[in-house]
Amino acid sequence: MRTYSLEHHKAKDQRSRQYVENPKFNLNSTHQLQASPVSYDRNLPIFPSQNLSNKEDLVDRTQQKYTRLCIGTHPILMKMKELLILLIALNLIILCYYFLSFPPSNNNGKREAAAFLPKKPPKAQTSKLSLNGKPWPDLPSYLPWHSNPKLAARSCEGYFGNGFTRPFRLLHGEDSRNRELKNGNLAEEAKGGSLSCAYSETLESSICEARKLVMHPERIQMSKGGEDIGSVIGRNEEAELPSYSPGAFEIESPHEAIGDGRVVNPEMLENIMPQGAVQTHTMRSLLLQLRLVPSADSICSQWIEEPTLIVTRFEYANLFHTFTDWYSAYVTSRVAGLPRRPRLIFVDGHCKSPMEEAWEALFTSVVYAKNFSGPVCFRHALLTPLGYETALFKGLTESIPCYGCSANELKQKPDDRRTARLVEFGEMFRAAFGLLSADSRISRQTSSLSVLFVRREDYLAHPRHKGKVESRLSNEEEVLHALQKWAANHSRCNVNIVNGLFAHMSMIDQVGAVQAASVIVGAHGAGLTHIIAARPGTVILELISSFYRRPHFSLISQWTGLKYQAINLEGSVAKCPEVVEALSGILEGLGC
Repeated sequence: MRTYSLEHHKAKDQRSRQYVENPKFNLNSTHQLQASPVSYDRNLPIFPSQNLSNKEDLVDRTQQKYTRLCIGTHPILMKMKELLILLIALNLIILCYYFLSFPPSNNNGKREAAAFLPKKPPKAQTSKLSLNGKPWPDLPSYLPWHSNPKLAARSCEGYFGNGFTRPFRLLHGEDSRNRELKNGNLAEEAKGGSLSCAYSETLESSICEARKLVMHPERIQMSKGGEDIGSVIGRNEEAELPSYSPGAFEIESPHEAIGDGRVVNPEMLENIMPQGAVQTHTMRSLLLQLRLVPSADSICSQWIEEPTLIVTRFEYANLFHTFTDWYSAYVTSRVAGLPRRPRLIFVDGHCKSPMEEAWEALFTSVVYAKNFSGPVCFRHALLTPLGYETALFKGLTESIPCYGCSANELKQKPDDRRTARLVEFGEMFRAAFGLLSADSRISRQTSSLSVLFVRREDYLAHPRHKGKVESRLSNEEEVLHALQKWAANHSRCNVNIVNGLFAHMSMIDQVGAVQAASVIVGAHGAGLTHIIAARPGTVILELISSFYRRPHFSLISQWTGLKYQAINLEGSVAKCPEVVEALSGILEGLGC
């Protein structure tokens, strides 16, 4: 405890003497002030009396002044406290205003897109395109798409499911504390981008997955795409297919690129994506022109956070070939384990077609590459195999001895010669249009059956098309009238013949008609590909011209487990009694 001498106080305050010598204090003249140390008594009042009765009171008063300094009651300290409290209150008011005006984001801690922008000029204004994505529907025939390294080549799962079991790590990202999307969810990210491919020995193609991929639309030579067909009549097909300049697609790297920055060399390309029978292989071209770009030099006018499929279509206006593209995109999404349906980027310059209705129904969104005005960065991108590389197309030239069945049958008795994958995709197709839940409500009662007669009508398919469809059944109208007349006189049950003019029906109406049918009849043509979306138990009756005999629909029926029957015509004219007799036998087998 500190002590203070009287001399010390006298030296500090000469005015104290007048108080000591002043008679009014009535001090005893014989009383001498002692120079002994004085200690602080905790019992002294905080505010002392104004009347000093003796000389010791002077010491007490001086000591009390010091005490008030120590315990913070000095006027200067009190003013400082008041100022501090005022500053704290002002700060709280500012914070409250900020949080009320700018509520916290609901992105669960995702890093803002601006954090990924380059710090060096030019610094373009960047937007962040982010949606949650459509959820996958519950499909009765869904089976897990686990990768099995021991999967036998040429097995049914290899053809129709996850046969992409041979991994290639082409570019590794470096570890850091940043974050990226993994399987659609935010996780730890590499400083630079990455590229890996999974190869299928069965299909001889790969699904490639890229992180932090940058697309430069101005470096892709092709038409804009998405136009109305009437505005581009006569445009060449070559103008609609992409031609890539070096760096049309780039992957961010934390380091300077070596040489020309090529990511995939020609030798490696042959291992992961052989040329095969596809003369113009756009995905091979994309990989060959893929380049590394230092992260500091990467410029993005827009970030797309959700997983995105890069898709190039060829025969985009043909239903069969479009089904191969749809199926390839679906398989890519499932093999990658995406928790929600992805976005799609069309890297082609085709004009609009009726097929886009289904693209938009199946996936979260669809955008043409040339619709972007500047570089676009994808957090997670997947290169989708061409439709020509699917089993649906390969089965036309090679034997695929697989047979469709239900998922329950396959669970109970696994068999490499059977598959439920196309049945699963057919359910996905119906679910995309909100029709899957109607399966149980559609009557299979033998007292009333629907027969869908799929017809080929003239329509303008693409800019090079004349608007005339090649007839595979010359007397199609006659056959339709014969079936309608027979159904009107059928006494055992009510048979409804549906006139399937698909060229003049919306996609959802086409799928609904297929779903409701117990029997589907038609001449060989792309419209019959809709049988992929038919319900189990549907019977297919195909009228095949001798001028155009192809196995498309017998194979699809086989792979989906549908009953199939064909009438081989002499030329392109069908005998109406023969068609009626065949249909009558089918309905009898259905109990009608």
